[in-house]
Amino acid sequence: DLATALNDRGQVRYLRVEFAAALQDYTAAIECEPGFEVPYYNRGLVRYRLGDFDEAMQDFRKVLELNPQFEDAALSLKQAILDKEEKQKRGY
Repeated sequence: DLATALNDRGQVRYLRVEFAAALQDYTAAIECEPGFEVPYYNRGLVRYRLGDFDEAMQDFRKVLELNPQFEDAALSLKQAILDKEEKQKRGY
């Protein structure tokens, strides 16, 4: 389906370090199928890599709302919280 295709294209772009394009694809996949948790997770990973911890945490929380058993999202959420706290401690 379209949401899966957009998510898959986002993955290719992510692996090519084309983060802006990957974000667009993941967001489009979410718009197509708001109950599909995988593009939220993938978008969260990109946002995390970009240092956008608040947005990443928002995406990871949405994944867990849709699928509480998504262990990688729970781990990624914990890591984003820790990294945000560390960033704040260091003052940047």
